[in-house]
Amino acid sequence: MAEKDNEKMSREEAGRKGGEATSKSHDKDFYEKNGEKGGEATSDSHDKDFYEKNGEKGGEATSDSHDKDFYEKIGKKGGEATSDSHDKDFYEKTGKKGGEATSDSHDKDFYEKIGKKGGKANSDGDNN
Repeated sequence: MAEKDNEKMSREEAGRKGGEATSKSHDKDFYEKNGEKGGEATSDSHDKDFYEKNGEKGGEATSDSHDKDFYEKIGKKGGEATSDSHDKDFYEKTGKKGGEATSDSHDKDFYEKIGKKGGKANSDGDNN
């Protein structure tokens, strides 16, 4: 936008020009350090509820714009990355925690139902 002597630059254009100048004069390390400072400042001034609300908003926005295939792909990537970086002991501890949490929130009927379901699936799929 060509400026005339009596016209002022809009905030939007000034911000854009400032951002372009900054990006030309700073490297990746500059942005990493500033991002870290900003993250620390945000962490110091916000509580768990703030992050839960933002995470929920982000999750809703992502689910609105992505399909089942997207989640299957990222789940597979995450599972592979986890299995590459963890050993058997990690999975045993995680399984134990999950089992304890499940047993705290479910009764005998729940386990009978899933046992029957699993037994039926095994017998239906058994081609021996």
